[in-house]
Amino acid sequence: MTVPGADLALPAGPGIPSGLVIPAAELTERFSRSPGPGGQSVNTSDTRVELVYAVSASAALSDSQREQVLRRLADRLVDGTLVVTASEHRSQHRNRVAARERLSRLLREALAPPAPPRRPTRPTAGSQRRRVAAKKRRSATKTLRGRVRGDE
Repeated sequence: MTVPGADLALPAGPGIPSGLVIPAAELTERFSRSPGPGGQSVNTSDTRVELVYAVSASAALSDSQREQVLRRLADRLVDGTLVVTASEHRSQHRNRVAARERLSRLLREALAPPAPPRRPTRPTAGSQRRRVAAKKRRSATKTLRGRVRGDE
């Protein structure tokens, strides 16, 4: 579990061989009133969390990692800044944890190497025979549904 207010640590994994630590100084948290679940205090407590991370100005990423994140998350970035929101929980603390986990998941996916290209395969001879046989059975069934013919 991540701790709000502390550095965001991503353990080693695909694309991040030695792990990654984003200093807490590079993360900005903003709080606002949440339209999510809650009781009587839903309109009075600032439980919604926006976690802001300036990817383009981050010193935690190498140049190649920064370029990869900027390229892969281009549709989510505004001026090189990534904003993650969380408002699904009632407490601000749980929303802070959820926002940090969401940010780490996004960064992990952006830094992961691309999947190997799919190598197209051909259907086997047996599967082709079974497909044709099934089509013939279906055709015979539908033929029996035709109009009843008398002696012509």
